[in-house]
Amino acid sequence: MTLNLCVLTPNRIVWDSKVKEIILSTNSGQIGVLPNHAPIATAVDIGILRIRLNDQWLTMALMGGFARIGNNEITILVNDAEKGSDIDPQEAQQTLKIAEANLKKAEGKRQRIEANLALRRARTRVEALDFIS
Repeated sequence: MTLNLCVLTPNRIVWDSKVKEIILSTNSGQIGVLPNHAPIATAVDIGILRIRLNDQWLTMALMGGFARIGNNEITILVNDAEKGSDIDPQEAQQTLKIAEANLKKAEGKRQRIEANLALRRARTRVEALDFIS
């Protein structure tokens, strides 16, 4: 039995295919979803989406949004998403270093919040690489 997974951003369809299982980062922790999962709607955190196709696991970096699960259909609407295999390792590491430096020099509450979010996004992209290595 399979699930139909659709990952959408405001600009494109990132994924629309059948999968065996997913592990999703939500605002209250990670959840695993198998066929016949109970219906839920949840907020999606900045984090990794793990997708199982048969015996192979793929990763995707998600940048926050919402998910709806029900009737073996999973729809995830996020601000941005990037497949781990599409992420340039050097660029992701460089972005992480810049984000860390920007957080250290951030002044004021707003700058710290924005720098912290940028750092979380950069770390998530590097984590997506680690899972595919």
